[in-house]
Amino acid sequence: MKQRRHLPPQRHSAAMGFRPSGAAAPLNDAKLKLALALHQQGQLNQAEALYKEILLSQPLHFDALQLLATIAGQRRNSALAVELFEQALRIRPDHAESLSNRGNALLDLERHDEALSSYDRALAIRPDYAEAHNNRGNALRALGRPDEALSSYGRALAIRPDYAEAHSNRGNALLDLDRPGDALASYDRALGIRPDYAEACYNRGNALRELQRPAEALANYDRALASRPEYAEAHSNRGNALLDLKRPGEALASYDRALGIRADFAQALNNRGNALMALNRLDEAVASFDRALAIRPDYAEAHSNRGNALRDLMRLDEALSSYGLALGIRPDYAEVHWNESFCRLLMGDYALGWQKYEWRWDRALKVDSLRSFPQPLWLGEENLEHKTILLHAEQGFGDTLQFCRYAPLVAARGARVVLDVPAALKSLCQTLAGVDTVLATGDALPFFDFHVPLMSLPLALGTRLDSIPAGLPYLHAAPELGAAWNAWLGRREKPRIGLAWSGRPIHKNDHNRSLPFALLADLIDDGAEFICLQKEFRAEEEETVRRHPCLRNVSERLQDFSDTAALIETLDLVITVDTSIAHLAGALGKPVWILLPFSPDFRWLLGREDSPWYPSARIFRQQQPGRWEPVLADVRQALADRHAGGDGLQPALGRQP
Repeated sequence: MKQRRHLPPQRHSAAMGFRPSGAAAPLNDAKLKLALALHQQGQLNQAEALYKEILLSQPLHFDALQLLATIAGQRRNSALAVELFEQALRIRPDHAESLSNRGNALLDLERHDEALSSYDRALAIRPDYAEAHNNRGNALRALGRPDEALSSYGRALAIRPDYAEAHSNRGNALLDLDRPGDALASYDRALGIRPDYAEACYNRGNALRELQRPAEALANYDRALASRPEYAEAHSNRGNALLDLKRPGEALASYDRALGIRADFAQALNNRGNALMALNRLDEAVASFDRALAIRPDYAEAHSNRGNALRDLMRLDEALSSYGLALGIRPDYAEVHWNESFCRLLMGDYALGWQKYEWRWDRALKVDSLRSFPQPLWLGEENLEHKTILLHAEQGFGDTLQFCRYAPLVAARGARVVLDVPAALKSLCQTLAGVDTVLATGDALPFFDFHVPLMSLPLALGTRLDSIPAGLPYLHAAPELGAAWNAWLGRREKPRIGLAWSGRPIHKNDHNRSLPFALLADLIDDGAEFICLQKEFRAEEEETVRRHPCLRNVSERLQDFSDTAALIETLDLVITVDTSIAHLAGALGKPVWILLPFSPDFRWLLGREDSPWYPSARIFRQQQPGRWEPVLADVRQALADRHAGGDGLQPALGRQP
């Protein structure tokens, strides 16, 4: 399990903007009339000069003041805008447009409560003021009150059904409420009114990302940029969609384009760091997060992502410091607690690590494997005597194979144990001691009193490094399947070595844990009988694997993990990267050599060549990120040493470099 990386969308609340509202009184003043015409044409400098001329001779000229304030707001000089609107409102306290525009300036200054009050004052004067209802909704969203914001947008739309900005902002509130499908419909209504509405296209892209439709999101960001090429936020979130599509190089270019438009765009710098992490350019990623934090020191997401990059650089104490800073800003930041757990567990701090690991169930993380039951969660406190407990798998095959070992310990507390696992593991897990019933996920569940996810059992049972249940084997291959494999493989004339060099491509960390077959191929020659243990291959490798003269490909005969387990039982050694094959061989008690990346998964701990989880395992670690060649050289030497030790392996396994 790799830590999650936060890619926060920016949603644009539209039409909180400053538009010249016109004069509050008839335009008898020719200079004011000219200034307003220039203002409405977007010629702000000329209009500003004329407003100031008027104010030199008439300091209490209301229209000149409120329109000059509007120009300050349009230029994002919000502090000056507030000051000028307040001067104007001392002359005309009942001018609803100035109250609403004052609210816009306050909102830009993140003085959200004051902004809300200003909108309420405007609406007390003009209850049918659609723009003020819309902007009030924006203030409520900023205050974290999306339900109330939704009502404000609804009132704006009741007054003006064709108000495109309110439809778009309503979509933003629906996204805040985790209703992306409804949000999409709101954006569609906005675009039906204004097809070239860049902000609605942009926000629609955000909804599509929430719906995990990144290709469509990308098309919407592109549509927004066609209308507004200098739209920095759209360039940045376009990069996020490209990261979702595993196109980090293109994502980096999008972030750089955003930063070319807005050099102080902290969110683009943060997201740029994520792209650099995906490209394994970790030092540059840290520098990008540092730039974001120089602009926004309270940017919790950037502190979190900086911690992730430092963790991948194995600078774990610094990573923990970054996580601590993020939690100082947002104490309930579930993603940071979860990411911190990986560091703690990797460092062997199981007491705090397993506690932090429980944050994975926080709703904010939207973990796909979360299952809800009316029965209580068991974390070790209740007496299980004569109770039935459901142990359920929650993540990958490897996680299930590793943590199903706890079932006998739960049974030893007097419980009747029901184990729910993926269908491909059902048959194999029926060999596990202490389990009364094994179900495939999706099968009808029997009555049970408690439930617990498998990966919560180390916490429930108080596991520490010196108390890991490591009795081997705890899973067993069916003898008849082993006999069938022996018959199919034929007479053993050489040592048999199983190989697995890559996992499932959809795994989030696959780029880090897997290695190209071409690198491993140098180990394979006729000094041993090499057998492929993988069912899936990269498209670009499949033909090479199938045609290799010294590698037996049995993928078509592997129906489930019982077949693979029986095959492994016939082998002398398994050599694998960090996939389910490593856990399967370890659970069977077979000799297994595990090849790990520089930044390993939490379960493999630091610096050691053995594993307290799998006594039959030997670990080979990268010493530099991405560098597999030295690891394979060590494996080659270990094979030669194993032969020299008299265990029956042939000499000269693998070609010499």
